[in-house]
Amino acid sequence: MSGTIVRFWGDGLELVGEAFGDPAAPPVLFFHGGGQSRSAWRGSARIVGDAGFYGVTFDLRGHGESDWAADGDYLLDAYGRDVERLLQQFERPVTLVGASRGGQASLVGGSRHPDRVRLIMLADVAPLMRDHGIDGIRGFFAEGAAGFGSLDQAADSLAHHLDQPRIDDASRLARSMRQDAAGRWHWRWDPATGHADFLHPPSEGEAILAAAARVTSPIVLVRAELSHLLTDEGVARFQKLAPQMQVVTAMGVGHMFTADRNDGFAAELLDWLSKVPERIVA
Repeated sequence: MSGTIVRFWGDGLELVGEAFGDPAAPPVLFFHGGGQSRSAWRGSARIVGDAGFYGVTFDLRGHGESDWAADGDYLLDAYGRDVERLLQQFERPVTLVGASRGGQASLVGGSRHPDRVRLIMLADVAPLMRDHGIDGIRGFFAEGAAGFGSLDQAADSLAHHLDQPRIDDASRLARSMRQDAAGRWHWRWDPATGHADFLHPPSEGEAILAAAARVTSPIVLVRAELSHLLTDEGVARFQKLAPQMQVVTAMGVGHMFTADRNDGFAAELLDWLSKVPERIVA
């Protein structure tokens, strides 16, 4: 079942989301990883909506149906500013849930407004990530720049570069792609988001470390057991900077795991929400 399409303002551009549940209920906002779309979190948003929350899964700037950045700014801080702007548009404290790039944005933006954040739940996000682990993501963006002759080729690229099991039915990718006049398939995102300057530059690590030192909201890190990006050192550094953080391990999965674990992730999220009381926004 599809949700309701909603539109909110980010930092100077429009962000499109899919909402489930009562808009007057406690809001839970979901943010996907780079190169994904809001559909990665659709299952989780639906589950929390059915549980009495207002679940909204967003397309990040430059992704899906959200606006492309007119100034071409896809640095982490820009995504963080979008999250900040979203926080201002809800009257109740917001729970932020993010994977990879979406988790980084949740941490950066949410850390600046603790009075508006109930909980931050991160999927495989921490400071000091392995730079060579980003190589697959870089390769994925580079290969997709020219488009694909078929959806099967796109499915092969996903599995090869992002360490994911290949999906059985490549036609499912059609909703996340567009077809040009020549019949080639392209991912529905701004090609500039995959520019080398935006994929793990030094400023990104600095921003995450600063946010980890600044954040005072409750944090839960769901760490992928088979992650090629996170390190024990990075997680330990995160916990030292943010001692309130709790760490949970998702067994048997790699970095981009959320789309295939919606039910389990949502159950974990609802359990933590039951432990973290809602505060009144001043």
